[in-house]
Amino acid sequence: QVQLVESGGGLVQPGGSLKLSCAVSGDTLNYYAIRWFRQAPGKEREGVSCIGSSDGSTDYAGSVKGRFTISRDNANNTVYLQMNSLKPEDTAVYYCAASYGCSESADVDSWGQGTQVTVSS
Repeated sequence: QVQLVESGGGLVQPGGSLKLSCAVSGDTLNYYAIRWFRQAPGKEREGVSCIGSSDGSTDYAGSVKGRFTISRDNANNTVYLQMNSLKPEDTAVYYCAASYGCSESADVDSWGQGTQVTVSS
């Protein structure tokens, strides 16, 4: 089974940037699509972005499109989420997940433990 570990979260001012990392072990990264989710207090978990396993195609939620960029480094088994122009409403725990596709119905194989992102002045 694949294991995922997120890092890179923290406190940032509105308009700032953070880069999250998702380190994958236990299986080859290019077998899975990697998805980023987030969950804010009192809200449901929402999908943020996804990068495909084979062609590296990407997908973004409308709320982050144009501000967030997902990328993968198969040689180092790591997926990144570059977050720019952060807003207070981006505050959440961010999770990466190994999935069998980028569609909403695709099964998730494994989850990371999450990393907190707080956007506040």
